[in-house]
Formats: sequence, C-alpha cells, structure tokens
Amino acid sequence: MKFAVIGGDMRQARLAELLRSDGHDTSVFALDKIRLSEGVVQEGTARYAVEGADCVVLPLPLQSREGMLSSPLSEGLHTVHEIVTALSPGQLVLLGRADDASRALFRSEGLSFTDYFEREELAVANAVAAAEGAVGLIMQETAITIWRARVLVLGFGRIGKLLSHRLRGLGADVTATARTPEALAWIRAYGYEALETSCLDGRLGDFDVIVNTIPARIMTAERLSEVGADCLCLDLASKPGGLDFTAASKLGVRAMWALSLPGEVAPTTSGVIIRDTIYNILREKGLMI
Repeated sequence: MKFAVIGGDMRQARLAELLRSDGHDTSVFALDKIRLSEGVVQEGTARYAVEGADCVVLPLPLQSREGMLSSPLSEGLHTVHEIVTALSPGQLVLLGRADDASRALFRSEGLSFTDYFEREELAVANAVAAAEGAVGLIMQETAITIWRARVLVLGFGRIGKLLSHRLRGLGADVTATARTPEALAWIRAYGYEALETSCLDGRLGDFDVIVNTIPARIMTAERLSEVGADCLCLDLASKPGGLDFTAASKLGVRAMWALSLPGEVAPTTSGVIIRDTIYNILREKGLMI
C-alpha cells in the first residue's frame, strides 16, 4: 500500500518510518524539521505527498488551534483546509481527535475519514504512555518521593485508573475522584480513597500532588486557592483542560499542562500504537490481510 503521513509530532514521524520498514511506500509532508530514515519520501507540498496514496494519516490531535493543522515539526504553518483540498474522494483518511467543524469540512468535500483516536485499543495504550509520563513528571518536578506522597487523581477513566495503579505501586497514598456511584465503588475496590468530583471544596489542601484527567474546568480559582504552597498541579486533560492556569499563576500555584504527553515521552511506542491501530482499521475495511 501507499501511505501519506501529514503533519504531527514525533509519533507521526516514527509512524512513517515504521510503515516504510513494513514495506509500504510512504511519503510525508509537514515533517521537514527532522531527518527521517531512508526510503521515506519528504514532499514539499501536501498535494504531492498524498498523490496516489491509498491511506492518508493526519495528526493526533488534528488541529493545534482553530483551523490550523497540528504540525510542530514543520518550518511552515498549514491549515486543515490546505490539506483537505489536496485529498481526493476514494482515499481513506485517518485523523486523530477532530472537532465538529473539521469533520464537516471533510464531509463537504466528499472525503471518507475515520478518527483513529476513537479506537479503544489506541485509547488504552495511549493512556499507558500518558500515565508513565505523568509519573516521570511528578518525580522530576517535586522535591519529594512518590513513596508516601499524598496524590489526588481527578477522574477515574482510562488514564486515571492506570495512573492510580502506578502511583500506588510506587508507594503513594492515592485518592481518586469520580462522579458516578459505580466508578466510586471501583475506586474503593482497588483500595484507593474515593472522593466525589463535586465534593472537592475544603479537601484540596491535603495533597502533595494533584493530577487532573478531566477535560472540563474542575480546578477553578476558588479551588486553586486551597492548594498548598508546595503542591504540584498537573493537568493531563485535552483542551480545554481542567485547570485555570491564569488563576494558578496569580496565586503562585505550581501548575503544568502536559498536552500530548505520549508523543513527548514515548514517541516510538506511540508510533507503534498508531500503526497497529491503522492496520486494524484497514483489516476491518478489507483493505489489508
């Protein structure tokens, strides 16, 4: 097959190299800041890169900001519209975490697409990398050990579960939050302290580290004012995030927003995860044995 990989970070760069090493013709665009392995063709325009491609892989996330393709490894700036107009109906387009406006744009051009970020196998494996990256940041950014640290994990989804497990394994005193009785029951069953997400007020001064995994404004200015002076607040949630960073800065709270953490800490593994997910999609569509 012929693949075109357009934009993205080191995950997409590693993906392109993996596809080529598997014997596929592979061209790339908007990855010009780095040198890729032999056989991966760097094209100067999106149209040349996607020409004749059976499958076009776009970034995760698709956009860096409204209308703009996520392309941190490109010397130039590129719009999603620029890429859409280069594609042809009949090409399979795979993209990551696209918003409604981008989806509508693809549909208006008669383009078929699949959002690979919606695949459970990718989401779970991606959460593993995010959890490990979060552990690394906590170790790097605090002056205490994780052992005996009091850690609050906001949200008990995929990342929240995996992060809580790893923190407990390193000896942390873990409290996790959730909204539903079912999720709170699971938190208790795993042996963590359980706290309803709506009942944080008056409790936030108890923790050395607070990690948010919920993509909604959970840590407001009022709640951040309760956080201890030495507490690290780490936000793993995708945009719009869960922390009020403007308020955190004014209050002197140590806050970090770790976006696209898997691509930062484990680009090779993340590239493998995306490749395997793409192959699963192609097999299900009957395009690959």
